[in-house]
Amino acid sequence: MEENDKMEITTPLLERDIAGLKAGDMIYVSGVVYTARDAAHKRMCEQLAKGEKMPFDFDGAVVYYAGPCPPKPGKPIGSVGPTTSGRMDLYSPVLIQAGLKAMIGKGLRSKEVVDAIVKYGGVYFAAIGGAAALMGKKVVSAEVIAYDELGTEAVRRLVVKQLPVIVAIDRQGNNLYE
Repeated sequence: MEENDKMEITTPLLERDIAGLKAGDMIYVSGVVYTARDAAHKRMCEQLAKGEKMPFDFDGAVVYYAGPCPPKPGKPIGSVGPTTSGRMDLYSPVLIQAGLKAMIGKGLRSKEVVDAIVKYGGVYFAAIGGAAALMGKKVVSAEVIAYDELGTEAVRRLVVKQLPVIVAIDRQGNNLYE
């Protein structure tokens, strides 16, 4: 890919969307992305164990590990920077097995998460840490769809336009952090 090329993928992700992605690729994500942090992940895993319906369809879904700030007047959301992904590592393999295709966060992932990404064909994107205000500007709309009582950790449905991320772990297990 040339330096000026923009590789954009649109959610929900299909197998062909992530098959050719390589660790280190710069990607722009557009479409629906769901925010969820550790408290929401724990609840989703509990619901899965009980056979209950998830707050959103995991098939091709992208989860952004973020707890957005309140919006300024007239804006859909405030700053929305990535949360440390390791906090979700206990729950992520279960959700990946259930069909979750991609995650956006920052930092290392456990061996169990990398193994689940490889086994079930997923991808982990690194968001640009320290750029929460920039990330917030890429959100077109936002609404809480589950666990409202969790405040910033509620699950939100975001519509994003060209959210910049880097492929940190590709579906073959190539890992920028190693």
